Amino acid sequence: MKLSTKYGGEVTINPDNVIHFPSGIPGFEAEKEFVLMEMSSIGAVVFQVLQSINTPALAFIVIDPYVLTNTYEFRLDDAIIERIKLEGKEDVSVRALVTVKSPFEESTLNLKAPIIINQRKKIGKQFIIENDLYATKTPLSSFVQSETKGDS
Repeated sequence: MKLSTKYGGEVTINPDNVIHFPSGIPGFEAEKEFVLMEMSSIGAVVFQVLQSINTPALAFIVIDPYVLTNTYEFRLDDAIIERIKLEGKEDVSVRALVTVKSPFEESTLNLKAPIIINQRKKIGKQFIIENDLYATKTPLSSFVQSETKGDS
C-alpha cells in the first residue's frame, strides 16, 4: 500500500501494520488509522513516527519510553484493557509522544498520556495516567546522561 508521509515522502507499507484508534487521538478524533514507521536513531535512542494513513501532514514523533528508563510504571484500567482487547502483557506496546524543539536538548516527552497499542490486534488508544508522577512535558534531556564528569 502506498502512503504519503510527512517525514518520508511516499513509502510502501504493509496494510497489516495499520493501527486502528477507535476514538482517534485527543485533538484528532477523526483520525482513526495510523502506522508506526522507523525514523532515525541518535545513539541508543530510537525515534519512530506515528503517521496518519489519511492525512499526510499529520504525524507524531514517538519513542518507546522503556528505551530511556526502566522505572516508568503505570497500571492500565479495565476500560482500556477491554477497549483495545488486551489479553496479556505481551500484547502491549507503549509509545510516548515527543515534542521536538530547537535546540533538540529542549525537546520533551509526554509521559502523562502514553499511546498504548495492542501490537497483536493493531488497536491503539492514548491513555491518561491518573496520578501526578508523570508530566506532559518531561524534558528528554533528563534521560540523557551527561558526558561531563566532575565539577568545572
